[in-house]
Amino acid sequence: MLFFPLFITLPVAAAAAILEGLWGYPVALLKTIGHPVMWIGALIDRLDTTLNRPEHTEHARRLLGLIALLLIILIPLVFTNVLLHIGYALLPGSVMIGVQAVLTTAFIAQKSLWTHVRAVGIGLRRNGLAGGRQAVSQIVGRDTSVLDEAGIVRAALESLAENFSDGVVAPLFWAALFGLPGAVFYKAVNTADSMIGHLTPRHAAFGMAAAKLDDLINLPASRLAAFCLICAAPSATRRRARNAVGRDAAAHRSPNAGWPEAAMAGALGLRLAGPRIYSGVTVDDAWMGDGTPDATIEDLDRGLVLYRRACGLLVALLLTASVLAMIEA
Repeated sequence: MLFFPLFITLPVAAAAAILEGLWGYPVALLKTIGHPVMWIGALIDRLDTTLNRPEHTEHARRLLGLIALLLIILIPLVFTNVLLHIGYALLPGSVMIGVQAVLTTAFIAQKSLWTHVRAVGIGLRRNGLAGGRQAVSQIVGRDTSVLDEAGIVRAALESLAENFSDGVVAPLFWAALFGLPGAVFYKAVNTADSMIGHLTPRHAAFGMAAAKLDDLINLPASRLAAFCLICAAPSATRRRARNAVGRDAAAHRSPNAGWPEAAMAGALGLRLAGPRIYSGVTVDDAWMGDGTPDATIEDLDRGLVLYRRACGLLVALLLTASVLAMIEA
């Protein structure tokens, strides 16, 4: 039950994208049972505490990190497999496509990303820099206390671009290939990377496998995210977005984040990324785009419109692919 033909997986992904865009993850469900990513996070935290011991050598920590990553992937997939076996034994296959789609929505962040980034603009308008800094601190890891309005807006747009790739395109890409198990696989690896895939003394060795695999499985999604943003850009800036990706994406310290960030920067006529401060340390990253760094609240509004258009284009691509797959079948 971990492998399905494309005429099943593509409709699952398309329906999940539409449904999640409409309702997101229900708050009542979150309060009652939590969220699947929270469950995966609890597993990761337990494995990190149990296996990542400071007395172990660097080689041992790398090996134990690999074992942990395999468990982080396999345990949710085994649970998913059991759930699908039960579902297909009790319900018709056509109904299970809908069930898979509904369950897959839990692994997509389309609506929540929109809500959190929009909150930055609301915070700036209502409470000035203090409101913007507080709102943007919920979605970025950098020091926000030193950010001016332009820095707050750039941080929000960078998060919007990168998480469009990581939180929307990537889980839908893997769901389009493998259905619900694909989304579960992706989210398990991505959550592991976000929790232990850091170049810190504690996690540099233990989280290496998670970080490397996350980079690998995000390669196709980051390129697809850039493509969607370029195509969704206004006609006047579409070429600029394409040129920014071709010129700047490879200069980003991440092999994937530069693609959507450069596309976003070019489409909006801005410069994104560049030097940033994390825990008091300045990270001298490359600039994405050749526009102005003086981003405004209006630029944030335009970025959200661009994001919505890119999400709509992605849904259209999934629907088209679904129809073609069903015709072929």
